[in-house]
Amino acid sequence: MILKSGGIAAAIVLAFLSAASIPAIAQDSSESACGTGRTIDIAEMTWPSAAALAHIHAKILEAGFDCDVAIVTGDTVPTTSSMVTRGSPAIAPELWTSTVQDQWDGALADGSVVKLGEAITDGTIEGWFIPRYTQEAHPEIVSAETAIANPSVFPDPEESSQGRLYSCPPGWGCELATTALFDAYDMDGAWNLFSPGSGGALDASIARAFTREEPILFYYWGPTAILGKFDAVALDMGESKPEVYACNTDPNCNEPAGITAYPSSPAIVGAAAWIGEEAPNVAEYFSKVGLTNAEISELLVYGDENQADAAATAENFLKTKEDLWSSWVPPEVAEKVKASL
Repeated sequence: MILKSGGIAAAIVLAFLSAASIPAIAQDSSESACGTGRTIDIAEMTWPSAAALAHIHAKILEAGFDCDVAIVTGDTVPTTSSMVTRGSPAIAPELWTSTVQDQWDGALADGSVVKLGEAITDGTIEGWFIPRYTQEAHPEIVSAETAIANPSVFPDPEESSQGRLYSCPPGWGCELATTALFDAYDMDGAWNLFSPGSGGALDASIARAFTREEPILFYYWGPTAILGKFDAVALDMGESKPEVYACNTDPNCNEPAGITAYPSSPAIVGAAAWIGEEAPNVAEYFSKVGLTNAEISELLVYGDENQADAAATAENFLKTKEDLWSSWVPPEVAEKVKASL
């Protein structure tokens, strides 16, 4: 097409104005909700609750806040080290800081990381559990001591004259703690400490007992699908004594095993410092996302029963718990997330 000189000049001006306005419009669009044009990489840890949380938050940030989001493989120690030294990943949605306490405290002090909120508001749990129906039948059993005094309530299927305590899977840190408590409570003789062989075998033993409504005394932890699926009661194990627990779980400690409750580890939303500086809306969002043990255990039940991965478990949570997660975000953000589902 041939243009007259006046038309050419007008076209050039129009093209210049259009080109000049594109970056500004794009920038306004990208920063209106998210606040940053940088990719927010979220660590997907290796355990189910943290993996599901990573996908829940990724979906909300991407669909609701228009953030550029990436999910990356993570685990407590390497994720913390990388966040401290490189500012990446940007978010650790369920960081158990007790495992990396010295490094985390140092990074907080020098300002390279921030705590945005609590991932698990009532803390992680570990301990010995029994079914609620067993406690209702034996209301006197409310603590580890009262359970130990009643081995006949929890007979070993292979040796009915003794009780059975289902221990932590071999090779896990909790195996040392449970074995130490078995010794400290002087349970040998009246009880057998049963090793399940694996986490899956322990889960199968628990599920079988609950399905048959049989008594069972077992070690477990939360949040987990097992505690979301079955009505288990945590026994009172008394005071948590950090020094005693540290010795109980240290193969090189020569002190005799002592009695202590399993400690509750804090689980936080940890972040690289630049998130608070560049994306205050995102930082504010993460200050509101804490869930209880019971809530996280409940969301994991879907994944367990449907053999669903973390992404599918997260999507089910967003679809079925709208009243919960929508309280974390402004109404317009919630609408965008719902539309994306």
